[in-house]
Amino acid sequence: MALYLLVFSPTGGTQKAAEALLKGFDEPYKTVDCLKQADLSALSFQKEDVCVVAAPSFGGRLPQLFATRLQTLRGNGARAVPVVVYGNRAYEDTLIELSDLLTAAGFSCFAGVAAVAEHSIFRQFAAGRPDADDCAVLLRFGKEIQQKLQSGDEKPLVFPGNRPYKPLKDNPMKPQGTDACITCGTCAHECPAGAIPKETPKMTDPALCISCMRCIAVCPVGARKNDDALYSATLERLTPLCAGRKENELFL
Repeated sequence: MALYLLVFSPTGGTQKAAEALLKGFDEPYKTVDCLKQADLSALSFQKEDVCVVAAPSFGGRLPQLFATRLQTLRGNGARAVPVVVYGNRAYEDTLIELSDLLTAAGFSCFAGVAAVAEHSIFRQFAAGRPDADDCAVLLRFGKEIQQKLQSGDEKPLVFPGNRPYKPLKDNPMKPQGTDACITCGTCAHECPAGAIPKETPKMTDPALCISCMRCIAVCPVGARKNDDALYSATLERLTPLCAGRKENELFL
């Protein structure tokens, strides 16, 4: 058996949660960074392989850039564990959408996880998560998934969510460079959607931007930000929805 992590993690929270889960497998694994690797068709899997596929939830749906990239995968009967990570509001149809895509690509989804990480835009929601308690829970989840693998019980699951999925909505948060920008080009290089021109990295193409906040996360001088008025209005709307501590969930 070969173990893989396929991860789309613009601001790092999804990667951290997935890596905490994989510690429970106690097996070496290969990481495929799906932010940078757009064509996944060259990956080759065997039926006995296991792929943990981790993605953030954007407004209750998969990032569609990642969904498109997943369509190039060929599972060849390998087992998959879809993992969705959300910022303490709700993941809605993200998990079922991810499992549907993996099933269509030839994987068997025998387990799944919904985990919480610090919100990618409003960092005060689920700040610092996954924290030590989350990592302990995710470690346990990984052990339980490994035990299910060893038991031979690999029946595909039906995950929570709706078909048809909730409608896609374009997030109006499109970060731009401020006067503090030093035009180093880091954001343009790291943007998974190619939405930032290398020649003018202060700018963002709103038609291409997927509002993943990767550019804000990687800027070395903190020179990218969202519109203040839009940020404040959205923060006010989300505050009651993101209140309290949502817990990680395992589906076996």
